[in-house]
Amino acid sequence: MTMNMNMPALVYWTSVESPVGPLLLTADPDGALTSLSVPGQKGGRTVQDGWLQDPGPFRAAEEQLAAYFAAELKEFRLPLRARGTEFRERVWDALDAVPYGATTTYGEIAARIGASRPAVRAVGGAIGANPLLILRPCHRVIGADGSLTGYAGGIERKARLLALEGVLPMPPS
Repeated sequence: MTMNMNMPALVYWTSVESPVGPLLLTADPDGALTSLSVPGQKGGRTVQDGWLQDPGPFRAAEEQLAAYFAAELKEFRLPLRARGTEFRERVWDALDAVPYGATTTYGEIAARIGASRPAVRAVGGAIGANPLLILRPCHRVIGADGSLTGYAGGIERKARLLALEGVLPMPPS
């Protein structure tokens, strides 16, 4: 059997409830997660025609996300397969190294990947394009002055995630 290269790749999806709203997860046929989006996310994914709704490939992700939101899990161990330019993938790999309960800055990420000081804006763009919110912790990147700068999922969600990790006081519900 030959694969038709014009056929779109099969995408599985499910929705998971969370303290920051419903999470839309997508995975490829191998079960690797390709995105985690929240409602209203800048650049977030929405369900497309032809996608298959199936919670099966997401059982481990659901369990780990539940444990994370219960403050019982500090590091996700899930197969991730986000596609981007080589530069974006280097930035995303650097995000993976930011530990639970810690923050970093855009400049520190740029330095970690060997990018020049003027590349900080491009680093910010790559972080903003992260398709795996929460799983790849772009919420842990803050401004050099300590401010909660942009987050594709919204500043309120960023504050809740950082509060969950003990970096900020928990905002009122």
